[in-house]
Amino acid sequence: MFKPEILAPAGGFEALEAAVKCGANAVYVGGKDFSARRNAANFDNDELEAAVRFCHMRDAKLYLAVNTVVFDDETERLSKFLLHAAKIGVDALIIQDFGTALLARSLLPDMPLHASTQMTIHTPKGAELAKEMGFSRIVAARELSKEQLAELCNVGIEVEAFVHGALCMSVSGQCYMSALIGTRSANRGLCAQACRLPFSAVEGKERHDLSLKDLSLVPYLSELAQMGISSFKIEGRMKRPEYVAAAVSACRAALDGKTPDMETLRAVFSRSGFTDGYFKGKTGAQMFGIREKEDVVSGNKVLPELKELYKKEIKKGKIRFEINIKSGERARLCAFDEKGNSATVFGEIPVAAINRPSDMEQAERQLSKLGDTIYEFDGVFGEIEPGILLPASAFNDLRRRAVEEIDRVRIAKNTNNYTIGNISLPPLKRQKEKKEKPDLRLELFSARVFDGLDLSDVQMVILPLEEFFSKDFNGPCGIFAAAPPRFMAGREKEIFEKLKALRGKGISRLYCQNPAHIKMGTELGFSLHGGFGLNVANSLALREMSRLSVLDAVLSIEMKFSEISRLDKAIPVGIIAYGKLPAMLAKNCPDKAVYGCKNCPQKLFDKTKRSFDIVCNPDYVEILNSETLFLADKLNEIPDVDFLQLKFYRESADEINRICGLYRKGADFAPPKITRGLYYRGIR
Repeated sequence: MFKPEILAPAGGFEALEAAVKCGANAVYVGGKDFSARRNAANFDNDELEAAVRFCHMRDAKLYLAVNTVVFDDETERLSKFLLHAAKIGVDALIIQDFGTALLARSLLPDMPLHASTQMTIHTPKGAELAKEMGFSRIVAARELSKEQLAELCNVGIEVEAFVHGALCMSVSGQCYMSALIGTRSANRGLCAQACRLPFSAVEGKERHDLSLKDLSLVPYLSELAQMGISSFKIEGRMKRPEYVAAAVSACRAALDGKTPDMETLRAVFSRSGFTDGYFKGKTGAQMFGIREKEDVVSGNKVLPELKELYKKEIKKGKIRFEINIKSGERARLCAFDEKGNSATVFGEIPVAAINRPSDMEQAERQLSKLGDTIYEFDGVFGEIEPGILLPASAFNDLRRRAVEEIDRVRIAKNTNNYTIGNISLPPLKRQKEKKEKPDLRLELFSARVFDGLDLSDVQMVILPLEEFFSKDFNGPCGIFAAAPPRFMAGREKEIFEKLKALRGKGISRLYCQNPAHIKMGTELGFSLHGGFGLNVANSLALREMSRLSVLDAVLSIEMKFSEISRLDKAIPVGIIAYGKLPAMLAKNCPDKAVYGCKNCPQKLFDKTKRSFDIVCNPDYVEILNSETLFLADKLNEIPDVDFLQLKFYRESADEINRICGLYRKGADFAPPKITRGLYYRGIR
């Protein structure tokens, strides 16, 4: 049976050593910049080069996470970082940002690219688009069932699946809660883990209704291997080396047909145990858990024994020596490993023996002292002329240098030499004067508000896909755009057929929130409009959107006005200018876990007593920010954008008309309890 790689996290060098010495086939690390775990120790450029050498000498791969959203003023620094990654021979780049993907393809045309889980790829169409974009691997969303993972394995691209570690409440790449609450962006590597703080589905009670147990699919590794998963990913670049050692050892045991030590794994780190809920397709209260005092105490007990697992060097191969010692010539030692690598070094000239001459017994005794190297001694052969002597120290020096040399050969053999390309970018498709006034676009939750709605100067109305099939929809109408579900694992074929039917009815616009939407829309001939869920935040990403036939895009809600104003716009852009911003996209509903669906209040409360609306969809929920974004009194401060998108949820037609009026003419006041989002504050 094909054995997928075990891919381990390394937030620092000790964790890297623990991973490789315990049997990981690959590790993923971050640099000091552009890493989604900026609070880990991470690796500077010199440490990164040493890490690559460490891994490649031991036949392990090193993947570099360059998986944050990037702003325009960072592009030059990012380019230099990518070039350094290629120079030292990292084995792949893990990427979230569409602009980073474009830059990497241009600079490093033969560098393997892995689509980060933060790209929100969770269906075959999303995987297909990633493949077309030049990715060789996707990192699947953690929320998928075994059947949904199996679907991805049939696309013809490598699939990497998380098999152990922390579960975010939100779908990766779609969480803005930490940024909205405290300017610490998950998409920029500084998530403050707001979901681990007290959030309660029950008003007035302190609970942790956004905190999930840790994932563990270690008992299912054989099943995952059989379905075609290429890489078993362990979460935890913020975790200590002992955790990495335990997780890798458990995965290695499971893959080797042994019984994994789940008790030690739970002891070193867990949140009230583990869950396989998503994999089994069973969400609910049993998936929630927090870090209890007992979890911490049990961890302290197993740390010393786990440290022993990576204290000594593991043997990765055998080495055989050929020795030639002749009078008047420098001693010669050749080393051969089991993979056909060889190295030759020369030493001292032997002297005439006064007492005991050198012989093959001495050679074997000295050359077999491989100690803390990665090699096992596999014998020595050759010729030693009688009556001459080579000191033990000279044998030791020959052995040491021969091992160092064959190490270098192994590293070179395992290190790719990449082609360095030019940054060849398509020309801008539009050059135009600043719009006198941005167009208005409405994003509605329901078609029920159509009666009495004034759409006279509205450029576009975005409706959930299902609303086009409701009795309240009076279309078709050229201004409407369909918004497929933001998360649609297991339903993609059904949604594709509904979009196909909708296209046949004359609806021609598609609001795209993830890669699968772009792929489906392209195949069905829709006009594509990018949503905020694509996290477009730089000029290169806009160029990539243009290349993918996306006509315009809502910019990331994590951008400041000053950053928006500097964009080189390949396509028209807009911002969300009104509404309760989605703080989190979640597969598991916190209210359902407490109340069930029948009595669900659709509210969540934090410890400051702020309430957060929960919007229900068939397969997921959106947790909205507590305050409403309002910019109608700041229209003159909004930079050059082509449209303002206003998001409505529970508002009536009259209220929608009133708000639209304020954005048409401008307001001279701001209502109480509103937010300006991150347009002024920005993120860290």
